[in-house]
Amino acid sequence: MKELERARWRCRRGLLELDILLQRFMDEHYAQLGEAELRQFELLLDLPDNDLWEMIALRKDAESRNRQSVLYLLQTI
Repeated sequence: MKELERARWRCRRGLLELDILLQRFMDEHYAQLGEAELRQFELLLDLPDNDLWEMIALRKDAESRNRQSVLYLLQTI
């Protein structure tokens, strides 16, 4: 439970659009993620808001393939 609350806190961002999208992701997908996908999500949350938003909006390529599956889930919300 502690990890879930920590992740929810990290999803609070400066961009309203990103806030909304990340909260939907948490509600719809977070509980089903495996260990590798949880690490991917953590790496994505380490990115600055604008970079993360650009990747989700398909305006910027993912810097690393190890973020692809979670990034795809974010793009489909």
